[in-house]
Amino acid sequence: MPTALITGITGQDGSYLAELLLSKGYNVVGVVRRTSHDSYERIGHLLDKLTIVPADLLDQHSLTMVVRDFKPDEVYNLAAQSFVPTSWNQPVLTGEFTALGVTRILEAIRLAHPEARFYQASSSEMFGKVAQSPQNESTPFYPRSPYGVAKVYGHWITVNYRESYGMYAVSGILFNHESPRRGLEFVTRKISDGVARIKLGLAKELKLGNLDAKRDWGFAGDYVDAMWRMLQQPNPDDYVVGTGVMHSVRDVVEVAFSHVGLDWRDYVKIDPALIRPAEVDHLQADASKARRVLGWEPRVSFEELIVMMVEADLKRLSERK
Repeated sequence: MPTALITGITGQDGSYLAELLLSKGYNVVGVVRRTSHDSYERIGHLLDKLTIVPADLLDQHSLTMVVRDFKPDEVYNLAAQSFVPTSWNQPVLTGEFTALGVTRILEAIRLAHPEARFYQASSSEMFGKVAQSPQNESTPFYPRSPYGVAKVYGHWITVNYRESYGMYAVSGILFNHESPRRGLEFVTRKISDGVARIKLGLAKELKLGNLDAKRDWGFAGDYVDAMWRMLQQPNPDDYVVGTGVMHSVRDVVEVAFSHVGLDWRDYVKIDPALIRPAEVDHLQADASKARRVLGWEPRVSFEELIVMMVEADLKRLSERK
């Protein structure tokens, strides 16, 4: 039975990846930070099937010990300070987690179990002010936020360890991927939650920033399958993962409100405070390499994804009500 170690297992991607690996017969070890509260709501239904261990991306020794003790076949680094707006308020902490944290876990693997295969969660935010559209594996990076800059460091240090030490280390350059497990601070979830609240009479309006920002949005459950496929290849390599279709925030709003029979223009208010200092305009994936080499295809459409999220929030808020 292969063993997989997942950092960030309590997050959206970590929970879907844990489900996928358990279904494939893996022994799954989840790394969690010791904090004053347990945030296991996304993996609560899996806790009896997982091994949860304390370690921290800020603490080299703890990571090295976990890798030494479990000797995982695969390591998935999904932990990060991953909310772009927060990276302007906490740029140094974002760098510690999202950039240097990658080095620490790579060092842990190099020192304690260099045979492990390593997956780094890179991000389309690395492309930022894009030099070409759509973006593929050779598109230059031009990050537009401290988060994007930190992800570029994490990406290149992964390449560096692969080339310097012969480690099996890959980066998945994932474009935006959402689900009912997305954090409420992210715009798609903010919209699905807001629509559900308005429909149930719990709110009267929804405040949003730039409705014209465009992203390539897919379903997180599809994207963790691509992560796994990357670590099953004979040779380590980096892959762009996305749908190849762009939608604006306005498109998300329109699908979500029309699903519950409401006109979004009656409820959405633009709040200038929610507009980013430097906006990333057009992120669109060219995932042809992932399709060709990994045999990966997104299964859930944009409309299906937004409806799935609205339905999940309607159910959650109805039960609470």
